[in-house]
Amino acid sequence: MTGQTDILCIGSVLWDVIGRSPQVMRAGNDVPGRITRIPGGVAMNIAMTLVRFDMQPSLLTVVGQDSAGRTLLEECARMGLNTDHVLQDADLPTDQYMAIEGANGLIAAIADAHSLEAAGARILTPLTDGPLGHVDAPYSGIIALDGNLTLGLLTEISGHPAFAKADLRIAPASPGKAERLLPFVQQGRGTLYVNLEEAGYLCDRVFTDASDAAVALVTAGSHRALVTDGPRSCADATQSGVISATPPCVSAKRITGAGDTFMAAHIAAEFHGETRQNSLTKALQSAAAYVSGEQPE
Repeated sequence: MTGQTDILCIGSVLWDVIGRSPQVMRAGNDVPGRITRIPGGVAMNIAMTLVRFDMQPSLLTVVGQDSAGRTLLEECARMGLNTDHVLQDADLPTDQYMAIEGANGLIAAIADAHSLEAAGARILTPLTDGPLGHVDAPYSGIIALDGNLTLGLLTEISGHPAFAKADLRIAPASPGKAERLLPFVQQGRGTLYVNLEEAGYLCDRVFTDASDAAVALVTAGSHRALVTDGPRSCADATQSGVISATPPCVSAKRITGAGDTFMAAHIAAEFHGETRQNSLTKALQSAAAYVSGEQPE
């Protein structure tokens, strides 16, 4: 697929295998529910949502030359995602993610993104020395960056001249990988999209309020930080100040992908010229619609 690109989505593109039960669950439970397999991964989730908001994303990632990878690329094409620059590796299997969700939220999850980690900087070649840009002519558009990349690669990106002019939007893949974003805090590069727990890991503190967390991230060096806190108030902080908004009250039917939906909706709102406050509000509304099941997966 070829055509215009509004944003590059760099990171995990894989299969999500998700088991959901309407019952409250605890470790060791064996309950009835539904199991689905859908395209997922942080970069993929963001890209899929961006398409719904009339943006044209291109993916930079790796998939295997296996049946899972071929089917995944077919799904990407069907949804209108540009995969021209996706690395296809015969020696690496297509990554996958497995999660269990109950009525009380996410119970457990395992992310197998080993192929993305093994591919490393090779997925960036179209951007660092190729058709999308290079050191002497850096890409100047929006980049959504996924914290599933290794700490070494994220550290390299945070100071790489090929990314110097990009509008970087960065998200951790999970609380356990949040500290991989520290190079962007230290370099003062990009906009961070994190939840309250992830902000705590980055600042080595425990926060009870999103505004406090967002301000702390900016004080620590972040260029800009958006911090979510589930159904509670969300904040957007820069050096010029902090704003906040509260998400609509909904009944949660799913959790996986909610943060990615929030980030994509916020990027799209700003891309289409919305104010800072309206962008935050629209992103929360979109995430709430996703969590409630109103938006398709």
